[in-house]
Amino acid sequence: MPWEHFRHGADVGVRGWGVSRADALEQIALALTAVVADPLRVRAETLVELRCDARDDELLVIDWLNALIFEMATRNLLFGRFAVTLHDHALEAKAWGESVDGERHQPLVEVKAATYAELSMKQREDGMWIAQCVVDV
Repeated sequence: MPWEHFRHGADVGVRGWGVSRADALEQIALALTAVVADPLRVRAETLVELRCDARDDELLVIDWLNALIFEMATRNLLFGRFAVTLHDHALEAKAWGESVDGERHQPLVEVKAATYAELSMKQREDGMWIAQCVVDV
């Protein structure tokens, strides 16, 4: 599984990894969705395009997740598929999802924001990239 959750007090840590920074950012986005509901139950009915720009990779993680959280909250959407393209520290992404269906998605919590706690975006010795932070629920 290219994403996971980790414990952090009353909040939830989200982590994604991949062979590139873009892959890791796609996977951490799935981990974000999985805090709320099973991403495998989310249909790709609505496309939302997002752009983020940050000074560095770590701030880009925060900006990316907060952009998704904003879209989830204001459009009442869940996302289950992502395509991220990076140009240095500028991100262009497509997120596919659907309106929240209480019965099918059974949302667990509402994510309020991505935080700087446990924030990291780094490449391991084996070449894999890992993006992580804690989200406030």
